[in-house]
Amino acid sequence: MTCLEIAADIAQVVTGILAVYAAGAIWWRITSKRCKLERYLCAEKAKKKDKGQRTVLHLMAALEMTEDEVIRASFGSKKIKLLTVADDATGLASALLLEYVDPN
Repeated sequence: MTCLEIAADIAQVVTGILAVYAAGAIWWRITSKRCKLERYLCAEKAKKKDKGQRTVLHLMAALEMTEDEVIRASFGSKKIKLLTVADDATGLASALLLEYVDPN
């Protein structure tokens, strides 16, 4: 084997290791955001001041997440229910509410 072939083999192994690391980092980031959202909504519901429903804008401010991150986290969870609020004048959806729902 030449030095070039050895370098190519090492590069291939390193690329595989980096790919696994990147996939794990992405999975961890998505899971941690989902868990953060679930914990927050569960705590809000446990206060029993209301149904624990919160708007996406409220959650963005409270959790320091973007709108996309909040919605993706809610879609990935079996414990979060997505609700729409209709405008009285037009009958069209005007807001999204998220609520913690016990899956049992």
